[in-house]
Amino acid sequence: MFGSDKKSPRHGNAVETLVGPRAVIRGDINFSGGLYVEGTIYGKVVADDGSAAVLTLAEDGRIEGEVRAPVVVISGTMTGDVHASERVELAANARVQGNIHYKVVEMAAGAMITGRLIHAEAPLAQLTGPAAEAAAPAPAPLRGKAAKAEAEPQQA
Repeated sequence: MFGSDKKSPRHGNAVETLVGPRAVIRGDINFSGGLYVEGTIYGKVVADDGSAAVLTLAEDGRIEGEVRAPVVVISGTMTGDVHASERVELAANARVQGNIHYKVVEMAAGAMITGRLIHAEAPLAQLTGPAAEAAAPAPAPLRGKAAKAEAEPQQA
């Protein structure tokens, strides 16, 4: 079933590790190469630095924890933040509760995200909420009729 000739059709990476549909893992996983998850993982899933790793979460698969990998393909249920240094693919059945940090994202109709899509090159000030408002430049002062209208109280 898995050999050196077994390639992921879209990425060309061999599936080297399989978490089967009845497997439940409680703990963190570090991997390189291709990781295909049909079961459930409770913990972080992190690709080795510098590896050309691909994480694929199958339709019936589930991960509860942070994910960090160059390429992440989600068809199942993900609870936690996703950090993809290259790309994220969300299939129609993908269900993600968490923020997705991406460089390139591909999302099929029907995929659901409860969280933010955050581009890898977005300035930090855009991501911090109220602090972003404080860092934003003050609005230009009103001139002419707009300034006069604001200065005069409205009568009912």
